[in-house]
Amino acid sequence: MIGTVFRSEDVSVEDRFDHWRELISRTHAPSDMTSDYAADFWAHQRLLELGPVTIWPASFRPARFRRSARMVRQSDPELYHVTLLLDGGLGVDHAGQIDMHSQSDLYVVDTSRPYDVRSQDDQNRGIITGVGVEFPKVLLPVSPDRVQELLGMRLSGREGTGALLANFLTALNRESQSLQPSEAPRLGTVVLDLVSAWLAQVLDSEASLPPETRQQVMGRKIQTFIQQNLHDPDLTPPAIAAAHHISLSYLHRIFRQEARGETIAAQIRRLRMEAVRCDLADPAQRTTAIHTIAARWGIPRVSDLTRSFRAAYGLSPKEYRLQVLVGARNEAAEGAAPAIP
Repeated sequence: MIGTVFRSEDVSVEDRFDHWRELISRTHAPSDMTSDYAADFWAHQRLLELGPVTIWPASFRPARFRRSARMVRQSDPELYHVTLLLDGGLGVDHAGQIDMHSQSDLYVVDTSRPYDVRSQDDQNRGIITGVGVEFPKVLLPVSPDRVQELLGMRLSGREGTGALLANFLTALNRESQSLQPSEAPRLGTVVLDLVSAWLAQVLDSEASLPPETRQQVMGRKIQTFIQQNLHDPDLTPPAIAAAHHISLSYLHRIFRQEARGETIAAQIRRLRMEAVRCDLADPAQRTTAIHTIAARWGIPRVSDLTRSFRAAYGLSPKEYRLQVLVGARNEAAEGAAPAIP
């Protein structure tokens, strides 16, 4: 696992808020934190250190974070902080911008400027849940003058590159238990590329990004598109290139670098076989016809499925389903057998 975890229930009730406030002050830009629920505070937070990028998924009872001009003068790590709000509501007062933020919104804060972030009054009895991202400002290949235009503003994480960033951050949190420290630097680079592309898109200045950043983000868009369209039998390299307004040769070039040698057709076939195998092993779908499962994953002819499935797993779909069923029955029988004295 990458990073550390804080759970307020691991700390005595009277010390929970102070303990969490101290943790925040050690890992983020110093701010003054208060809460109407300090006497009975609750918070869960994970800290993921991905090279120079820090990700901190958190859920907590309503609190207020104020960073004054004096605090900025005393200590400025010169970071940008991006927040994806997943649940609850926050009001943000920053750099002359006052805005209200709710589920699936994103906003940017500059630690070199004062800010005031607090729960919206009409939602102060709920739990605030979000994912924060912090990184040095010098690593962002977007002009600081342009970023300044967006500080504190309510931005969407529901569409375009914003949705791509939001999905990656939530997936990163979900899979953090299985991630290895050796993966941290590369994941941090991916996060920076997505943040850069998202801000450039919002500012309509994607041309200012380095070519490698644009290419990596396009690769992730393509991967997401493939996952979402496996059901379409017309999911082919020309269709994918057309959907992303790029040439077929550029698509193949991106894929060679991003997919580590696997061709587009091979990846689509592999993902479909994995999806079919999962459905065949699902007890709830044991009466679903194999041709129905095949069609569900964009394979209109069972003969095509049989050939690809056997090549991937050494069995036909029918043989695999029977093998799983027999194995499940044997396990159930062994579990029900009386113990031998």
